[in-house]
Amino acid sequence: MPKKPMSFTLNDAETGVFVEEGQNLLEALRRGAGDLSPKFGCGQGTCGACTVLIDGAPHLSCLTLAEAAASRRVETTGGLAAGPELHPLQTAFMEGFAAQCGFCTGGMLMVAKALLAENPRPTREEVIEAISGNLCRCTGYGPIVDAILTAAARMQGRAA
Repeated sequence: MPKKPMSFTLNDAETGVFVEEGQNLLEALRRGAGDLSPKFGCGQGTCGACTVLIDGAPHLSCLTLAEAAASRRVETTGGLAAGPELHPLQTAFMEGFAAQCGFCTGGMLMVAKALLAENPRPTREEVIEAISGNLCRCTGYGPIVDAILTAAARMQGRAA
């Protein structure tokens, strides 16, 4: 099957890859762009491990055609940190032990980033709703919800 060029912005860097017709964004990111941060989980859109942001909105990259990201802004956890400085969500996850095996963490972080961009002061219930499409086998979700709320408070300059 012939491949065709596609360009997009990946974590603030102009990126070009070659994609096959029908190829999903997850494969284009991992194999084409070399960004291994989105994880292959279920391949069916039920676990959320592959969640990325396209123009700020969460998308399951295993179900999104690569071509749908052409000329758009794609964000992965590979772009969360600013050099050595972690994003407040990453810091809160680390400090709150919100990642045990870590497999779901990337998807959780991206969903949380989108939530906080839209709603900087979410309630616990709003956080639970936002992460409802992301499965975690290890934490029981409590530490994840707490970490997102902690990051939200810190990002607003409030005590966590």
